[in-house]
Amino acid sequence: MKQISFAQAEHQNKKKVPRRERFLARMEELVPWQRLIAALSPSYFPNSAGKQGRPPIGLERM
Repeated sequence: MKQISFAQAEHQNKKKVPRRERFLARMEELVPWQRLIAALSPSYFPNSAGKQGRPPIGLERM
């Protein structure tokens, strides 16, 4: 059995960060989500109670 070098051991513990995760992390930094939700919520499905069909998706998820 061969002993691995320090560089190899350090490299094994690092995880590649996918583009999607980098993008979402950057969006969390840039966008003021609570202010955006507060601004959009009055006009987002204001009266959907009692209507038939698929229920609306939450604003936070959109």
